[in-house]
Amino acid sequence: MDKPLVSVICLTYNHAPYIREALEGFVCQKTDFPIEIIVHDDASTDGTADVVRDYAARYPELIRPVFQEENQYSQGVQLIPAFCFPLIRGRYVALCEGDDRWTDPTKLQRQVEAMERHPEVDICAHCTRRTHGGRPAGFIAPRLRDGVIPVEKALKVLPLATASILVRTETYLLITPMRALLFNDLALQLQAAARGGVLYLSRCMAEYRQMNPGSWTATHRGAKRMETRRMERLQLQAFDSWTDGKYRDAVRWRIRKTESSDLMARHRYLELLSPRWLPLMLRRLGRSLLRAFRKLYCSLRWKSL
Repeated sequence: MDKPLVSVICLTYNHAPYIREALEGFVCQKTDFPIEIIVHDDASTDGTADVVRDYAARYPELIRPVFQEENQYSQGVQLIPAFCFPLIRGRYVALCEGDDRWTDPTKLQRQVEAMERHPEVDICAHCTRRTHGGRPAGFIAPRLRDGVIPVEKALKVLPLATASILVRTETYLLITPMRALLFNDLALQLQAAARGGVLYLSRCMAEYRQMNPGSWTATHRGAKRMETRRMERLQLQAFDSWTDGKYRDAVRWRIRKTESSDLMARHRYLELLSPRWLPLMLRRLGRSLLRAFRKLYCSLRWKSL
């Protein structure tokens, strides 16, 4: 096989009800360049690995599977650096978890073409349909048109849907202070956006499933969600230092936003009406109304998806 231009990375664990759709979304991509699909199964116990083996046998020129005999995540192993980094051969990396799916066979072609036109940008994302427990739950869509989201504005909307991300490989392989704190989507997207912002495509080309059993959204609730916001603040502070304070105002706004979310989680609503917090809360209300408008717009535009 020719050297791939795009390396697709899919982490999967006990995704039997969904993994077939995820794999179909990969193999159905229509591109004028070669791709590779790296699928890491972390010792699933529900038949997920059998589906991956079936697809790897049917598409040996595309799929490069990695199977674990013992669950590595539960042992504290960072799966992507340990098992996927050494396999990446493409100039770009595309991401999709095993319980999400790509819904447009032209997704990779469109994103690569867009990135080739914008060498100053390291990351591309697109509109993504969100479902909650199998039911429609809106869209992840920070804007309604194609274009580059400047770093300052990107800091207020990241992270975007993992299934929508295409990033330059040299950026993807970086281990920055943000990733050293926590190897997650926010860390990757912060470091990838730092040079030139986020290239955004308004076409809806993926589905992000929330609240599936065992998913991040299902397991990170309550106290765990509070801890996630604490780590987010530390990552934002690390980003501020890493970029020499270039985007400090946007970083401070984002940090205060997470702090206000903590107050809401503790039901300290009256405090949020104080002069210290009211301006921020009004801005958050305005952004919520804007998101509602974008949700309505996308629902009409992508009704048949």
